[in-house]
Amino acid sequence: MTSWTPEEQSLFSETYSLVLTAGDTDGPGVEIGMAVVDGELYVRAYRGVRSRWYRAAREHGYGTVQVGDVSRDVLLTTGGLEPPTGLDAAFRDKYGAVADALVASPQARAATIRIDPAPVPAP
Repeated sequence: MTSWTPEEQSLFSETYSLVLTAGDTDGPGVEIGMAVVDGELYVRAYRGVRSRWYRAAREHGYGTVQVGDVSRDVLLTTGGLEPPTGLDAAFRDKYGAVADALVASPQARAATIRIDPAPVPAP
């Protein structure tokens, strides 16, 4: 599995949100908050697993993220995901009281997605 670089991890930690697009769509994507725990990037759908963009992530398993001027192809892991210890705290540390929608509800916890960089094809 490909890992995020230290520079990318810093960008995620310092930036308020990212834009996630699932699949091959040219649509605008969804702007969402993110948290990094142990070098891994996570997002949550506060509306739960029935959220349209969560369903698209589960269906396709890949997409793109854009953070500022940086765009990256990614793999989206939804099923069988065991969120790491500290994820709720990472969301709270980053977003304060706003994070309650992402950490307090069982629906949001069930809609956790790990985002990994897609491997870069060999030339």
